[in-house]
Amino acid sequence: MKTIRLREGKERSLLRRHPWIFDSAIAKGGGDPGETVRVEASDGRFLAWAAFSPASKIKARVWSFDESQRIDAAFMAAAVKRSIAARDWFDVRSNGIRLVHGESDGLPGLVVDRYDDTLVAQFGSAGMERWKDVLADALLRETGLSKLYERSDASSRSLEGLPESTGWLRGGTLADGQPAPTGITLREHDWQLTLDVAEGHKTGFYLDQRDSRQRFAEVTRQRRFGTVLNCYCYTGGFTVAALAGGAGHVTSIDSSAPALERARAHVALNGFDASRADFLDADVNASLRRFGAEGRSFDAIILDPPKFAPTAAHAERAARAYKDINRLAFKLLAPGGVLFTYSCSGGISADLFHKIVASAGIDAGVDGYITERLAGAPDHPMTIHFPEGEYLKGLVVVRR
Repeated sequence: MKTIRLREGKERSLLRRHPWIFDSAIAKGGGDPGETVRVEASDGRFLAWAAFSPASKIKARVWSFDESQRIDAAFMAAAVKRSIAARDWFDVRSNGIRLVHGESDGLPGLVVDRYDDTLVAQFGSAGMERWKDVLADALLRETGLSKLYERSDASSRSLEGLPESTGWLRGGTLADGQPAPTGITLREHDWQLTLDVAEGHKTGFYLDQRDSRQRFAEVTRQRRFGTVLNCYCYTGGFTVAALAGGAGHVTSIDSSAPALERARAHVALNGFDASRADFLDADVNASLRRFGAEGRSFDAIILDPPKFAPTAAHAERAARAYKDINRLAFKLLAPGGVLFTYSCSGGISADLFHKIVASAGIDAGVDGYITERLAGAPDHPMTIHFPEGEYLKGLVVVRR
């Protein structure tokens, strides 16, 4: 078994059970990509078993802090079993659910979503790549399903020195020899949404906003919004939620024509009048400025932008981008209107995001009540030892 030894004082995060070991913490030692290594303190004390990643700034990700633990196929199968069993704790009103959420579920670098009868997995670390086949078999065994599609095409793969990899891992051929379809219809709360697991963002859909979409529908129903603006609308999940809540009209903006086509289809799929929804293939910032110049206002605005800050190193630049869009949105928000604003950037903490939104309101000359703090759906958990699991954060602001 290969060993890495840490510099003096660098064991503190591991003693707090944090699973990441950065390159700057290592004094000596190493291993092959994904290989399990013994992690020792500077004085030789055992700290953890971890998967080594030569190409990454995160040089090792912890499997276990138990010195007697064997890291083998049985360990992987047990971790998968625990992760899936934990979903019984969460109230998920959908046939789409996250089954494995990386470090939060003890499987660092692995994300697995279930969409009806199909699993979609992202193997985002060298350790996960090394155990891919074992994990795929365990996932199908524990769920009783037969189809697993791989979407290991996130940019983080390159940081691990891994190439992109997509396609069917298991069950890609039907009984008649035809390829298995990749299109799926989800039931979410009181509506339906579709996705294609071979396309789109992440694993094909944003399950992490499931509860926020329901909350927006509830607030729309309570406050009877006449006009709603959905920015970065992707395939229209919040658009459908707004219409389901009774919004008079929803304007949705995104720069992806295919996403907008699917959003239009979702309006029709759920039986809403097409005249209640407009879709703009446009830049959000430019559109917000144009609406301001035209004197338009909205009763509710959703800001759900892409990841502006993948790491803390990008936080300063991302803060400016978040502030700008929130400032523009505040200016378009009618008195008494409601802003649902989000950041999915791991490099932006909840406290920093609050400060950014507050600064944007001050610059816009707008005050408001922060009535709710929002987070990802509970099947995307944050744990005590891994606060980085709280990547998605949101605020609900009612303009005074």
